[in-house]
Amino acid sequence: MTEPSTLDGLAAVLWDMDGTLVDSEKLWDVALYEAVESLGCTLAEEQRLSLVGSNMDDTAAFLLEVCARPVTPESIAEMGEWIRRRTANLFDGPLPWRPGAQELLELLRANGVPMALVTSTERSLTELALNTIGREYFAATVCGDEVDGLNKPNARPYQLAAGLLGVPASRCVAIEDSPPGAASAAAAGCTVVVIPNDVEVEPGERRVFRTSLVGLDVPALTALLP
Repeated sequence: MTEPSTLDGLAAVLWDMDGTLVDSEKLWDVALYEAVESLGCTLAEEQRLSLVGSNMDDTAAFLLEVCARPVTPESIAEMGEWIRRRTANLFDGPLPWRPGAQELLELLRANGVPMALVTSTERSLTELALNTIGREYFAATVCGDEVDGLNKPNARPYQLAAGLLGVPASRCVAIEDSPPGAASAAAAGCTVVVIPNDVEVEPGERRVFRTSLVGLDVPALTALLP
């Protein structure tokens, strides 16, 4: 358990991973396009964009539907494993940082602000990504296969992260790039900083939009809390 930040109002910062901390969505693109090609079909750009923020089972089921293949527990598991192996290969190396992300991580740690990673990516792949990002920044990590199927946009991932840190979600700032992620964090009661990447995120309650993380600091994040 991590002690809440003593900075007035800000208890913790909760980070999404893919597309927010690192530009790994481009690597997911490779795996997903190759997956449908292995089934003898193609994936349209709008279909790919609809998967941003999705968990593995939903992604696998969607790709099977696109390719007019039977969608069964067995076929979902088989497709998920194919994607998992390919993505693990792509993640097993340096990942490109999103602008300002690494600097903000360092700044928050230097100021004693607790942080958690909240991702729809499964634990095995998240651990590979953390080789680039750095495990030392996060007092807790919540992965897509650790929320009993209640993935983003359900509030559960962010509720769990705040609980692991021992802080109220209402005093947390979440940083997200996708519609499911922003919806999840807002539903949990977090203030959400949205940094759109591949897909547009609609305005909504407790959402603040920025073009990048560059220039964000602790006072600016604290000022966003209600």
